[in-house]
Amino acid sequence: MLRFGTDGIRGDADADLPSAVVRAIGCSAAHVLGTGDPFLIGRDTRRSGARIEVDLIAGLESRGAAARSVGVLPTPGTAYLAAKLGSPAAVISASHNPFQDNGIKFFDRSGNKLDPAAEAAMEAELLCAIDDAVGSRSAATALVVFGGASEYVAHLVGALEGRRLDGMRVVVDAANGAASEVGPAALRAAGAVVEVINASPDGTNINAGCGSTHPEGLQAEVVRAGVAAGLAFDGDADRVIAVDERGGVIDGDQIMAMVALDLQQRNLLRNNAIVVTVMSNLGLRQALSSAGIGIVETNVGDRNVLAAMHERGLVLGGEQSGHVIFGELATTGDGVLTGLMILDLMARSGRKLSDLAAAMTKLPQVLESVKVSSGADVCSAGPVRAAITRVEGCLGDRGRVLVRPSGTEPVIRVMAEAPTHEEAAGAVAEISDALAAVAESR
Repeated sequence: MLRFGTDGIRGDADADLPSAVVRAIGCSAAHVLGTGDPFLIGRDTRRSGARIEVDLIAGLESRGAAARSVGVLPTPGTAYLAAKLGSPAAVISASHNPFQDNGIKFFDRSGNKLDPAAEAAMEAELLCAIDDAVGSRSAATALVVFGGASEYVAHLVGALEGRRLDGMRVVVDAANGAASEVGPAALRAAGAVVEVINASPDGTNINAGCGSTHPEGLQAEVVRAGVAAGLAFDGDADRVIAVDERGGVIDGDQIMAMVALDLQQRNLLRNNAIVVTVMSNLGLRQALSSAGIGIVETNVGDRNVLAAMHERGLVLGGEQSGHVIFGELATTGDGVLTGLMILDLMARSGRKLSDLAAAMTKLPQVLESVKVSSGADVCSAGPVRAAITRVEGCLGDRGRVLVRPSGTEPVIRVMAEAPTHEEAAGAVAEISDALAAVAESR
């Protein structure tokens, strides 16, 4: 049975999301979310996206729901349109995964990701809907909503409140994904001088050796071109990794540190705290603590971050991976918006990005993924718990470890932070070996 992970339903486009299953997902979405307002459907540039879009719309329409396509658009762009128009929405994307994968994530009429209760209801409905959908055929035709991309670009530029980026030179790595057009368009509309790489999607090159998970090419181009900064999006552009003028990578933790300090200085950091996840670097916690900024910690997933922001009345939160949420401007992580905010901070302060990023000192962090068949069971095994206890005893308060099942893949994430890379790597190796041994024995 298909289940929602930390970011919707995701898997191999052909094996896990065949047409009948996608139609069933559409049926269950219409049943749970209602048929009063037309669903907005956005997608990234994967080869399988157009087929899944047609199947999803067929499923929605079979239960009496109307659907309109907004075409290729970043996830946050579709979420923005959903909130503006008061319509439920779906995005067809597997984010930073390779092109063979795809997925579907839903947004409610406020542009927020579905709460766990709504997802559970859809999962239950799928049991019935799949049987109904197996014998049916897709006959829907996607209707394009003209102007969606331009409205999103206007929203992004408007976030600068009239400030400009005139003359600021930046290189954008669009990951051959959903922001290949609107990302550079928004930056240019704000006045930046933009060079673009990896913005020629062919259906199979999304995230392929580029974008936020592979910033090496962007690093080299920023240095070669002598520009102020680089911005690397992922496939659906809900995250960004920055590159400073010297070619250094600036991750989500560093972005949150510099933005939080700036907001505090301008008396805009409501309740003087931000939301981070369990994966955020210890260096971020130390930097914010030194400035008297509080931290609220959540599990991984920008939906969890946003929920904590709403609960505590906070305006900033995010993840090390580059999902950064500006709560007064967006309902989800938005890579293009975050990039604009970074460049705006540089313009207002007159400081280089490397200088701004020095607001925190990153502790060496090592992360490894161990393939397993049953994550939670393996994590609780005696040998694994013993290895974790040994490592934590050696590190003390000089570092930390985190072992958690992935919400999107059949793997266990093992992370360690320590004063040196060698210590962190050794800690991860010891725990990973214990996990692998237990997994192999089952």
